[in-house]
Amino acid sequence: MHKIKDILKNRVLVLDGPMGTMVQGYGLKEVDFRGSNFKDHPIDLIGNNDILSITRPDIIEEIHQSYLEAGADLIETNTFNANSISQADYQMEHMVYDLNLHSAKIAKTISDRFTNSNPKKPRFVCGAIGPTNQTASMSPDVSDPGHRNVDFDQLVDSYKEQAKGLIDGGVDILMIETVFDTLNCKAALFAIQSLFIEIGKEIPVIVSGTITDASGRLLSGQTIEAFWHSIFHIDLLAVGLNCALGAEEMRPYLASLSKIAETNIIAYPNAGLPNEFGGYDESPDRMAIHLSEFTDSGLVNIIGGCCGATPDHIRAFANNVEGKKPRPIMPVESFTKLSGLEPLVIRPESNFINVGERTNVTGSLRFKRLIKEDKFDEALSVARDQVENGAQIIDINMDEGLIDSESAMVRFLRLISSEPDISKVPIMIDSSKWSVIESGLKNIQGKGIVNSISLKEGEDEFIKQAQLVKQYGAAVIVMAFDENGQADTFERKVEICQRAFHILTDRVMMRAEDIIFDPNVFAVATGIEEHNQYGEAYINAAKAIKELMPKVHVSGGVSNLSFSFRGNDRVREAMHSCFLYHAISNGMDMGIVNPGQLTVYDDIELELKEAIEDVIFNRKDNATDILVSLADKYQGSRKEKKRNDEWRELSIKERISYSLIEGLDKFIEEDTELARLEAQSPIEVIEGPLMDGMNKVGDLFGEGKMFLPQVVKSARVMKKAVAHLIPFIEEEKQDKGLSDISNGSILLATVKGDVHDIGKNIVGVVLACNGYSIIDMGVMVPADQILKKAKEVNADIIGLSGLITPSLDEMVHIASEMSRLNFDIPLLIGGATTSKKHTAVKIEEKYPQNVFHVQDASRCVGVAARLLKPSEKTELISETNSRYQLIKETFYENQKNINQLSIKEARARKPSLNYNPIKPQKLGSFDIKSIPLDILSNYIDWTPFFHAWELRGLYPTILNDPIKGIEAKKVFNDAKILMQSIIDSGELESKAVYGFYKAKSKDEIVELTDEGISFHFPRQLIDKGNQPNFCLADYVSPKGDDYIGIFAVTAGHGISKIIERYQAKNDDYNDIMTKVLADRFAEAATEWLHEKVRKTYWGYSKNENLDLNGLLDEKYIGIRPAPGYPACPDHKEKDTIWKLLEVNRKAGIILTESRAMLPASSVCGWYFSHPEARYFSALKNKS
Repeated sequence: MHKIKDILKNRVLVLDGPMGTMVQGYGLKEVDFRGSNFKDHPIDLIGNNDILSITRPDIIEEIHQSYLEAGADLIETNTFNANSISQADYQMEHMVYDLNLHSAKIAKTISDRFTNSNPKKPRFVCGAIGPTNQTASMSPDVSDPGHRNVDFDQLVDSYKEQAKGLIDGGVDILMIETVFDTLNCKAALFAIQSLFIEIGKEIPVIVSGTITDASGRLLSGQTIEAFWHSIFHIDLLAVGLNCALGAEEMRPYLASLSKIAETNIIAYPNAGLPNEFGGYDESPDRMAIHLSEFTDSGLVNIIGGCCGATPDHIRAFANNVEGKKPRPIMPVESFTKLSGLEPLVIRPESNFINVGERTNVTGSLRFKRLIKEDKFDEALSVARDQVENGAQIIDINMDEGLIDSESAMVRFLRLISSEPDISKVPIMIDSSKWSVIESGLKNIQGKGIVNSISLKEGEDEFIKQAQLVKQYGAAVIVMAFDENGQADTFERKVEICQRAFHILTDRVMMRAEDIIFDPNVFAVATGIEEHNQYGEAYINAAKAIKELMPKVHVSGGVSNLSFSFRGNDRVREAMHSCFLYHAISNGMDMGIVNPGQLTVYDDIELELKEAIEDVIFNRKDNATDILVSLADKYQGSRKEKKRNDEWRELSIKERISYSLIEGLDKFIEEDTELARLEAQSPIEVIEGPLMDGMNKVGDLFGEGKMFLPQVVKSARVMKKAVAHLIPFIEEEKQDKGLSDISNGSILLATVKGDVHDIGKNIVGVVLACNGYSIIDMGVMVPADQILKKAKEVNADIIGLSGLITPSLDEMVHIASEMSRLNFDIPLLIGGATTSKKHTAVKIEEKYPQNVFHVQDASRCVGVAARLLKPSEKTELISETNSRYQLIKETFYENQKNINQLSIKEARARKPSLNYNPIKPQKLGSFDIKSIPLDILSNYIDWTPFFHAWELRGLYPTILNDPIKGIEAKKVFNDAKILMQSIIDSGELESKAVYGFYKAKSKDEIVELTDEGISFHFPRQLIDKGNQPNFCLADYVSPKGDDYIGIFAVTAGHGISKIIERYQAKNDDYNDIMTKVLADRFAEAATEWLHEKVRKTYWGYSKNENLDLNGLLDEKYIGIRPAPGYPACPDHKEKDTIWKLLEVNRKAGIILTESRAMLPASSVCGWYFSHPEARYFSALKNKS
């Protein structure tokens, strides 16, 4: 048989249309459905279309033939409801196998006939497996949310019987379609896998879900991404969407699925939305246009039609996609992907994943009591509280002697599924009994986690359970436990985890990212000497596990650590926080944690902290005795301490800060009101004590001294305070009586993935000052939101901004979408990385005659004014088109004249360099908590400052410019005043992290030899004659005796407080000025740190003695290029920098999905020390 996977690589395949619509056209009667076989059947059979494969096979064959003649490559069997659950409505359960067998044989016979007549166009049969008429995730009775009409096992039996008949009948593919409940789908996948194992044969499988409405979710509540996470444990031939929506409505969800699924994409929408009579009106040509656009946009590999489609539709589809290329399957990053109703992706830069433990009868007395007293509805509130308090996963355990664990687990999970505010997060099913775990897995539609399995009962049982975990589509926690017992030493923990890892990845074929190791958190300070090394053993094991098996995760039950101090909550809280602080920094990235048993690391009394850490790290022989003696002093919980009134005697500002940090909301409204009465404006309360407190929370969280659940509590307190202030703020606004008279409405946005907004904000201010209404959507705005808002507000113009190079691609995408959606309003393009050339060559071709590159804010008013006057708009379009056409012609002509070398030829022309490496003072990574801004002020390059204000010229000569000088002096003086104010206030903070690593180069790769990771740099490929073709890797010795430096700096921490203060006052000038100064401080910090590196930290240029001009003119040895520079335009290299330096944790800089840095005033890059290192461009390489 032709391999369909190979065919899909080369062309778009066409699926047939619906069977039901065609059957209806025959006007069949009861006698047709009964035939001779079922003439005495006790109930009516009319409407049971699946039975027609036995009673009227001629009609089914005729329908198949009509679709094949229309050009369908794949046809579906007449078996959508041929399962025992659906057939029960007709009392035909006993006929299910025969229905599927006959249907498959009919389809296969005619399919083979067409294939044999034209072998170059092979046809395939898909065995249609519908969703049944019951749901495993939802109750049919709103008054009894735990009730189910069908369970997982019943579904598995039903689907397995159906799949057996289809395979025996000869189908080429099994297609699970119209999925509206993912748990039903998982049961079908489980059944199919089980059947494959039994018969020793596999065939391809396709899954197609159904988005039921504009919410973008399945009927059972899952988002598209969550749905994919739940089913991709199977190697699917294709995944996609069908039914419910027309092609136009389906497209955004299909586009989302296309981005995340590492397999073929199938789409077969309805022929539009139903009309008033339930019919479908979209014509074949109109629908073909939509589906053709799917293929042109690279979204699909298989297209077809669902409800309302006919052979004429299929013929139009086949004609339209003839010769078109299918969507290429691109590799997707292998992160841990879990789901409830919503997805959870655990990336390398993700913060610690908190697993809520309060829905565990062994860990919560209240929860156990509620379960034992049959108060399941009340027990749901425990789960809800955990999610609201920041749990990203909830652990559920029902193991208790007097509880029927299996029954309780099933009931509670079914109740949770009816609570979307709980079931949105993934579920961890926790039990020491495999039967309980398996019962749990049969009742979650998302991708959850099994807690846990181990080698305790030997490899055979371990493999059996692991295979089932994989088959159910879950991740798994593996305990460090083998045939000889629990691992209690560092060596045993690592040894067992490595053994389990190799079994799981090599024999079970489980993805490494689905494995979570628990190396056992044991109680310390027990008085037993052997227990003294338990804390340190865990921490060291966590580090070793992450180094040896990088994609896995490390978890643990933190409360076990302090078991010796039961009854002394204050000491236990401190022990948990100390342990987490060190364990997280050494690789623990997930844990079962009670948010109520944590305290802020920095708030722990020094003597108690030292005593605890002496115990954890076994630093003193008498460490346990010291902690035990101290414990009496700290008897009582911190909550008891909080409940006293001592802190109520502090100042208002201090009380608000205390409430925010401790997550206490009891007095927050009272204190906020007192603060409001003292302030001149209610906004001052937000800008002052509330922001001060939240800044402290943010700093503690960024330093790893406060944890996510605590931060969530703090945010809730903040929201409560702000909610109290909002009515007063609104009243103040009304008193000002401001109103606008608009010259036109302009929507502005920084595109998805980009966080930079200085230029956009300046444009907005300038346009607003000229009488335009500005709708500013902010930063990181997705295309669909921009366009939806533009239609909603009837915008006259859309303006897009971006600073990083990936933003250029997003602008192209938005232009393409505007064209597809028939927009006809002007699109303005601006931002540092944009250019007239890119706009003309890449963007304008997607949205012809309506795209205008605006170089700076000073020109935007003139452009907007001309675009909104019909007579001048025509003239401007003509001028722009002429200019763009000339740019395009020049560009393409230059492309023809560029001679590009092969990579082999370019390598032969690399520069000839000598190497004399100098070793840095210390290897590894280092962080600088705070760089004084008064020092950085001496390193500021002021020229770009003036450019930001669109005052072109060099500093200091611009101050005496006859035209710009007066304004330049004004803005410069304002900047100096504001800069000094920022320095004095200490509100803005600069941080840095840097590192040095042993390195060697090979071709275009620099390998960090001790770290096992590499950087990839492009080589110039343009034929430069006698000049060398450079690559950054050339500046590192290939012998393995060299070094590379890496850095990330920011000067943006605290900026939000400052700019919010100005925004509240509508002070756009100082808002923008603050952002510009923060950028200057960030660049100054980069300059300052590089100087330190050259002269001290690396020390390869110890005798350097340059003034500021010398630094700015780069007269020093070495370079510091950054991702996005012409020498390395790919921002993806930032991921490796972030991983190596732990930039997020140490410097508080995060990456957006397009790898823009937050705070925006941040810089990152590499240090090269070679004396001949220079900057160059690889941008002219042809892709």
